[in-house]
Amino acid sequence: MRIIIEEHKYAVADVKDVLKGIDALENVEGYVSVNYVGYFYNTDKDIRDCVFILPKVLLEDKNGKELVFGKYRPEDIINIDANNPFTQQEKNFIYEFAVWIYRAIVVFHNDKRNNTSIVYHKKIAQAGKGSRHLSNTFLDILLSLIRFNKENQNFFFYVLRNLHAGFNKINWTKTIATTNAIIQDNNAVYLNPINKKRLINFDEELLVIYFSILNYISEYYGFSVSINCNIQLITGKRFQTYLNGMGKVKLRQIKCKYFSDKALQLWDLCYAFFDTARQIYVNAEQKEYLLVKNFNIIFESIIDELIGDRNIPAGLKEQDDGKRVDHMYSYQGLTTNEEDKPIYYIGDSKYYKRNNNIGKKSVYKQFTYARNVIQWNLNLFMNNDGDDKDLQYDKKNFRNVPKLRDNVTEGYNIIPNFFISAKLNEELNYKDDIEVTDRNKSDFLNRHFDNRLFDRDTLLICHYDVNFLYVISLYARNNTLQKGAWKEKVRDKFRKQIQCMLEEKYDFYAMRARPGVNAEEYIKHNFKSVVGKVYTPFADKNTYSLALESSDPESNNEATKASLSEFFFIEPCCLGQNPDEVLPAVHGVTSVSLTHNDLALCVTKEGIHFDNAVEKMKQTGKLGIALNMNGATLQLVEGFTSAKYLIIHNKSNKYAAFFVDGKGPRLVSANEMTDMVMTKKGSSIYLVYNAELNAIPAFGKLDFTPITKSGDSYSPHLLPISSLQKENIKENIDA
Repeated sequence: MRIIIEEHKYAVADVKDVLKGIDALENVEGYVSVNYVGYFYNTDKDIRDCVFILPKVLLEDKNGKELVFGKYRPEDIINIDANNPFTQQEKNFIYEFAVWIYRAIVVFHNDKRNNTSIVYHKKIAQAGKGSRHLSNTFLDILLSLIRFNKENQNFFFYVLRNLHAGFNKINWTKTIATTNAIIQDNNAVYLNPINKKRLINFDEELLVIYFSILNYISEYYGFSVSINCNIQLITGKRFQTYLNGMGKVKLRQIKCKYFSDKALQLWDLCYAFFDTARQIYVNAEQKEYLLVKNFNIIFESIIDELIGDRNIPAGLKEQDDGKRVDHMYSYQGLTTNEEDKPIYYIGDSKYYKRNNNIGKKSVYKQFTYARNVIQWNLNLFMNNDGDDKDLQYDKKNFRNVPKLRDNVTEGYNIIPNFFISAKLNEELNYKDDIEVTDRNKSDFLNRHFDNRLFDRDTLLICHYDVNFLYVISLYARNNTLQKGAWKEKVRDKFRKQIQCMLEEKYDFYAMRARPGVNAEEYIKHNFKSVVGKVYTPFADKNTYSLALESSDPESNNEATKASLSEFFFIEPCCLGQNPDEVLPAVHGVTSVSLTHNDLALCVTKEGIHFDNAVEKMKQTGKLGIALNMNGATLQLVEGFTSAKYLIIHNKSNKYAAFFVDGKGPRLVSANEMTDMVMTKKGSSIYLVYNAELNAIPAFGKLDFTPITKSGDSYSPHLLPISSLQKENIKENIDA
C-alpha cells in the first residue's frame, strides 16, 4: 500500500514512479503536489499496488514542517510495507480511513444534485488468480466481498438447495441398524430417526460467516449489500468476537472441507477480511481509480448535507452580488424560544490542515454574506406595499420570513454567523466531537459603534471545529435517519454555543414599561441613548430586550440602566429565557402619547424641597399655583389652562413629570386648600391641577436651561415640550 498526502510538496525523485499515470504537475522548484483525494491502482511492474491519496487534514505544521499526525514526514510513509513507522493503531486507522474516503466520494458521485465533473472513476480488478498485489488494502477486501455476492448468486442457490434437500427424509436402514425401538401395541416406534442432515454443516457455516460479514459491511460502512438467503446471521457482540480473532479460528477449522474453486475463493475472501495482512490475488491488467479533484468541494457538500437546508429563498445562498454562501438554514432565533420566528444561520466550511487559522479575507467575506442577508430581508418588507407586519410571505419560495428590523427601536435581530472547519483528534477516533475555537478573536467582531449589539453593522462570527472522521463516516453511511438526527442535534448545539459567546460579551436584560409610560414615545425622544441597545424580539411588543457590553466601553452602562429604570422595569434575562419569568405584569395602564407642541407647566424646587414636593405629588396628585388677584394674573390663568403636563424640576435638570387628567385646573381659595404641593404659601387663591397618577409621561432627558437662565427662574413657566428636549427629535432619529 502506498500513501500520498494531498497538496504536500514531494521531491520528484520520491514519487515519480508512484504517481505515474496521473497528471501531477512539477513546479519550478522541482517539487510535485497532488490536488486529488482517493485511490488508484498503479500497474507499473515495479509498483503494482494500490496508491491512496489521503486528505491534507492528516497534516499538521510543526516548526515549519508538515507532518502526518504531527509526527511523520509524508516522504517516510509513501511505502508503508517497506518502511512502516506507524503504530498498530495508526496503521489500522489508515486502512479504515481509506474506506471512509472511498465511500464519501461514491455517495457524492451518486448524488445527482452535485457537480460530478470533479470525480474521476473507473472500475476494474476482479478478485481471482492473476498478478499479485504486493500488499492488500482493506478497501480491496470489502469491494471483493461485495462483488462476489453480486456475481455468484447461482452458486449460493446451488449450495443452499443441496444443503436442505431431503432434510425431512428418514434413512430407515441406518435408523433400524443403529437405534433402539420401543414396542407398543405390536408396533415398533423409533424415537431418534436418522435423516440426511449432518450434525455440523461446514458449507452452511461458511455461508453464515460470509453473509454476516456482508451484513456488518452494510451496517457499519454503509455499502449497499443484498442478502437473499434466509440464514441466521452472526450479529452484535457475537460478531465482535469474530472480529477479535474468533473469525480466523472458525475459518481454519473448516478450511479442509472445501474442494470447489468457488468455495475456496469465498473462504480466502472471508479470511482476508478477518486478517488484513493476508494477501489476495487480483487481476491487475487494467488500471482502476476513484479520484476527486478539489476535495474541499466534497467537504463543503458533506457539511451542507449534514447541517444545511436545500430549499433556500433566491438571493440568500446565491447572492445578487455573485457571492455564494456555503451553508444556510432556517432555525430558532437566538433572543427568544419562539419557534414561529426562525432566523437564517450563515455558515462557511473551511477545509484546512490541522490547527490552521481562519484568514482575514474569509472573515471579511463572512461579514459581507450577513450584510447581504440583512439587505435581502429589508427589501422583502419594503417592497410589500409598506406592510409593517413582523412576517412577510415570500411568494417566490412559499414561506413566511420574519422581519429583522424592529421599527420601534430601529434595532436589528442578531444574525448567527459561523465558520466550521475539520479537525483530526489526537485519539484518531470517530467520536461525535464539536469544539468552539477562536472565541475571543477580535477579528471575528465587526461594528461601527461600541455597545450596540442590535445594530445592522454589529456582526459576530463563531468558529467550530468538527471531527473530520465523524462527519466523513456519517456522510458515507448515507443513512437518512442518522443524518437527520445529527442535523437537529448540531443545530441546537450551534445555537446554544453562539448564545454562550454572546453572553460572555454582553449583559442581557428584559425591559417592560412601568404603568402609564408610553414606551414608544420614550424610545422616540431618547433615540440616540438607546439605539442599538434595545430591541423587541418578543411576541409581547411592550417587552424589550436590553443588551449592554460587559466591558462597558462607553463607561455609562450603570447610568443607562438608571435612566431607563425610571420608566421601565429592568431585570437580568438570559438569551432564550421567557421575560415573564423575571418581569412583573403590568395591567390597567393608561398610555400617554406625546406630540411635538404639547405644553408643560414647569415648577422649580431645590434641595430637600424638590424631594418633598415629588413625594407629596406622587401621593396626592395635586399641584397649586399661587395667584395674586390682579389683571396680569387673570391673563396668566387663561394661558395656563392649556397645560397637558406638570413638571417639578431643579436647576440640575433632575425632574419628575405628571400627566393632567384633562379636566383642566380650577381656582381654589386658601380656605379650601387641602394637603398638596404649592408654589408659594400664604396666597389667597390657587390654580389647582389634578394629575393622573397611573400615567407617567416618558420624556427622557430634558434641558431646563431656558428656565434657569431667565430672570425669574422660580416662577411657574409654561413651555412646549419640544423646547425642553435636549436635542431636536429629527436629529435624534437621523442619528
